[in-house]
Amino acid sequence: MKNKEIKILLSAPRGFCAGVERAIEIVEKSIQKYGAPVYVRHEIVHNKYVVDDLKNKGAIFVEELEEIEDRSRPVIFSAHGVPKKIPEDAKNYNMNYVDATCPLVSKVHREAENLHKAGYHLILIGHQNHPEVIGTMGQLPNGSIDLIQDEDEAKNYDIKNHNQIAYVTQTTLSVDDTKNIIKILKEKFPNIKEPLKEDICYATTNRQMAVKNIASKCDLFFVIGSRNSSNSVRLVEVAKKSGCTNSQLIHSESKIPYELIEKSNIIGISSGASAPEILVNNFINSLKKRFTITINEIEAIKENVVFKIPKKLN
Repeated sequence: MKNKEIKILLSAPRGFCAGVERAIEIVEKSIQKYGAPVYVRHEIVHNKYVVDDLKNKGAIFVEELEEIEDRSRPVIFSAHGVPKKIPEDAKNYNMNYVDATCPLVSKVHREAENLHKAGYHLILIGHQNHPEVIGTMGQLPNGSIDLIQDEDEAKNYDIKNHNQIAYVTQTTLSVDDTKNIIKILKEKFPNIKEPLKEDICYATTNRQMAVKNIASKCDLFFVIGSRNSSNSVRLVEVAKKSGCTNSQLIHSESKIPYELIEKSNIIGISSGASAPEILVNNFINSLKKRFTITINEIEAIKENVVFKIPKKLN
């Protein structure tokens, strides 16, 4: 029996962004320079494959500095950023630390600090308990920044001094959802100060735009990425809202839904900013064993962003 023919629309850009590539390179270069083990506070990026690969190379992942047994070894802070207290604690422990915070997250940190110094009360649009949100809120004293997660929270939010408020956002949010939250805040607080340049990063924006570009043409849409990867989960939501209601995340424990694929003619594929391309290739190779596949890569925009690693690792 002839295999069913399936057309894959491969979304581009997809996968690693410049901040993720930089963070992984920082861990690898640290192991080369200092030898193993090096410690990493929190998953360097939200992807099990990447974390396991770095563990094999000599990285030890911890959630807090207190877990580090040998404080003579270097510690790396993850791409998501850390509260201000963490580097201070590392200094107090006389630890050699390397900060792998994505430069676009660091930009939001500086923005928040500068606005706070200028007398503004801050609103952070983001998802509670995400490490990036914990890091950004941890740049400022308690009580000087409030978290808003959705439109309902924006509608219900109030503050005494309407004239001295400003907002910043998490870098990996849904572009459209965030626009709606900002619209509500601007209607409530006409004088709210906004960032000079949008905080949602180029990679999040581009990957969402690329998915929007093809989702309505697909019977099924798959996003390769981890369950705790904010930008990957957002891509699934974007695909659903853009016309492919049957969209799902393929993570390390996912079983490929062959029955659904059997009923489809066109499937879309993208991957989150922390998912390596090998996972996309592995997924497509699994499909090739059962189906006759044609692949059409559709590129929405070219990316050429590169971030330098810290000088001390060169």
